Amino acid sequence: MVITSDNTTDSITLGGTANADFAALGVNTTAVGPTNASVAALTDTLSIAVGSGTAQTIDLSTIDTKADLDTALAGITNVSAAVTGGNLVLTASSADDSITIAGGDGVGIANGTTDAPRNADRNTLRTEFNNLRTQINQLITDTSYNGNNLLNGDSLSVIFNEDGSSKLDITGVTFTATGLGISEAATDAFQTNASIDTVLTELSSAISTLRSQGGTFGSNLSIVEVRQEFSKNLINTLETGAAKLTLADSNEEAANLLALQTRQQLSSQALSLASRADQQVLSLLR
Repeated sequence: MVITSDNTTDSITLGGTANADFAALGVNTTAVGPTNASVAALTDTLSIAVGSGTAQTIDLSTIDTKADLDTALAGITNVSAAVTGGNLVLTASSADDSITIAGGDGVGIANGTTDAPRNADRNTLRTEFNNLRTQINQLITDTSYNGNNLLNGDSLSVIFNEDGSSKLDITGVTFTATGLGISEAATDAFQTNASIDTVLTELSSAISTLRSQGGTFGSNLSIVEVRQEFSKNLINTLETGAAKLTLADSNEEAANLLALQTRQQLSSQALSLASRADQQVLSLLR
């Protein structure tokens, strides 16, 4: 005879004057506690260690109730257990402790699985990292000048002469966080050293890309600056020549004019004296 409670959390106790009759039927009149089907379905041997504590082996095949599981886990400090939907959930009392499970292949747990705790400080750093990543995108957007943004995919042609035959083509880049290969940090991205190493690798690669492109932009800038200096010197030379052709110093020109007038007067007087001398010689010959 099997008596089953509708509620698996309730126990059933058999007793009274009919105990002998029950015994004759082979029915145990001892109170029978509820059996959690999810717990009873677990059949494996687990080795569980919390933090740096000593590992304890638990034979799940001998566990039928949550109370049995709590008893089995009693030797493990700083841990609590729950069975939800057939899943064994272990929770460390301290957020800084990890739970390491071995021998759990039969219940879908990889051997040597370690559930590291979520470190609050690392989670804060993850949030700050994502905020900085957002700032990178906003900074790149704000680097536009005259509708041209070399850091967000635009290109630029610098023309050096009037017919455009001499020019420098500058190819732009996309240096948003995604363009630099910096991925957004997921919820648990900073909870393990391995995931942090992955982020550091992305940052190192992004820095190398920035340095390389910085050298390219620097070379382009040097060319533009040299041509700009040449153009300035050429403009100054042309302006000086034009000024000499169109502009005159009135004082200097007046002095030159006076000198010319004086020379003309002296020449006239010299010719007059020469003419008189000739006439005097002729008069003597007469």
